[in-house]
Amino acid sequence: MASSSNKGKDIADGSSQSQPQPHQPQSPPNPPPLSRYESQKRRDWNTFCQYLRNQQPPVHISQCGSNHILDFLQYLDQFGKTKVHVHGCVFFGQVEPAGQCNCPLKQAWGSLDALIGRLRAAFEENGGLPERNPFAGGGIRVFLREVRDSQAKARGVPYKKRKKRKKRNPMKSHDGEDGTTGTSSSSNLPS
Repeated sequence: MASSSNKGKDIADGSSQSQPQPHQPQSPPNPPPLSRYESQKRRDWNTFCQYLRNQQPPVHISQCGSNHILDFLQYLDQFGKTKVHVHGCVFFGQVEPAGQCNCPLKQAWGSLDALIGRLRAAFEENGGLPERNPFAGGGIRVFLREVRDSQAKARGVPYKKRKKRKKRNPMKSHDGEDGTTGTSSSSNLPS
């Protein structure tokens, strides 16, 4: 039998005699850590629900409408870090303003858009019906479009929607001697 001082060494070497160990209940395996997106979505959902609970009177998520969401988005502006120049500001419409001004800091459009996307998904994951999802409402889309446009004008940068690239048709090839494009002879279409 190994002495207690050598017990750890024997176990590490694998040379220990098997001794009965008291049965310890197995703890359930830890779930894998959440992705950054999932963590942010959970945090956003909890923040929004807390915002609703703090309303006077408190609002249950099932009673939430677009006005509550719009109020929440405007409430978040106080924590924003994006300078949005107002119409009377000398820097309105300038991409690189030359100095400081007293225009307000707000949430950037991209941040609000991403937030709404996460809350929209969280609503359905927490039992909400897709057809009753207040985050998917037209009023929210209009608000986000107005924020996007006003922030683009204030910065002097027009928002350009990215065009999707068309996929090239792999069935077309240059098999004509004159450089014309024809269909491949290995087509699966019936003759």
